[in-house]
Amino acid sequence: MKRKRATGDTVAMNIVNPVANFIQSITLRVFADWRVSGVENVPPMGPLIVVANHQSNLDPSLLSTSFPRRIRFLAKEELFRLPVAGWLLHQYGAAPLDRHRRDVKVYRWVLDQLEHDQAIVLFPEGTRNPSALKKANPGVARLALKSQASLVPVGITGTERLGSYARVFNPTGRIRVNIGTPFSLPLIEGKPSSAVLESLTGMIMQRIAALLPPSYRGVYPIDASDKAAAGAGH
Repeated sequence: MKRKRATGDTVAMNIVNPVANFIQSITLRVFADWRVSGVENVPPMGPLIVVANHQSNLDPSLLSTSFPRRIRFLAKEELFRLPVAGWLLHQYGAAPLDRHRRDVKVYRWVLDQLEHDQAIVLFPEGTRNPSALKKANPGVARLALKSQASLVPVGITGTERLGSYARVFNPTGRIRVNIGTPFSLPLIEGKPSSAVLESLTGMIMQRIAALLPPSYRGVYPIDASDKAAAGAGH
């Protein structure tokens, strides 16, 4: 079957993205104790939503470097107002997100990317939480239901100390990226209620929590069955 052509790819993107990932991989190897587990769990093609905990500004670049396929992500709109930074972010695979209102344009962009078999990173908590998991927003569950894309959970540890954007160039410490097994949300007939979305969001977060040490799980404690389902391993 012919693979669908990626949307929004440019010659510059096909240069900037791999070069940036290569440079980031060097900084991680030189300055940090960086390990990735579960790479074999990532489907090599098809629409994919990567869901992860979010601790620092390094996380999108860390995931892009750790994954075996190109991923796209959202970044706060303010970063795109800087001409050079905005251009680089676009070529790296990012799209601007207005965090202060419901951004319909971004919602449609994500669905379009998934329709063209791309992989998108989404952080269900909606913002950085350097301590432990906080209550997540239902937006990711809504997108997963609409697109029927598979989800891959990821647990990130060690980046909570790396708050500044400058630490992208100097990541230090013990950094772990734990990739779980893919899963899908159940098909829901009609428009899902708030209660259903909350339940599905909890399911997504339990999968992420299962890939994290207990001190990182916050409001999403898990039991043995949750951990087995996520394919967890530290």
